Amino acid sequence: MAQEKKITVQRTIDAPTEDVFEVLTTPERHPDLDGSGFVRSIDHADRIQSVGQVFTMNMSGDHMGGDYQTDNHVTAYSENKMVGWKTAPAGTEPPGWEWLWELAPEGPGHTLVTHTYDWSDVTDEALLEKIDFPLVTEEDLEETLGRLAAAVSS
Repeated sequence: MAQEKKITVQRTIDAPTEDVFEVLTTPERHPDLDGSGFVRSIDHADRIQSVGQVFTMNMSGDHMGGDYQTDNHVTAYSENKMVGWKTAPAGTEPPGWEWLWELAPEGPGHTLVTHTYDWSDVTDEALLEKIDFPLVTEEDLEETLGRLAAAVSS
């Protein structure tokens, strides 16, 4: 049986879809949302508005020997419905893992948020030997959803 190469979590957040989308498309808010503890701060970014944009984050993690930067290449964008990006070490092309957020209104003032961490496109054997996927756990993703819920209610 093939190992699943993605993790998906869901949560209904008590906020309008537009408010949730606003937070997700503002990279400056991402350090507060990150349940993994890797995202430290933003290096540079504009509000996410289209596929093809790139924003850079300052990160820290033992898997990279401490502090590092990532370029996040926007791969999905549909206003108030979806946003996603593939992450790469700064200055390189994405090696294949993606973060996807999908939003669905659930009545007035409520949004079903589906968050997926997908590493199924990672094919570099050296990278697969270096990083023990999944690097971010289901619990980390659940924590991120909790932080998102708090961020949109504040």
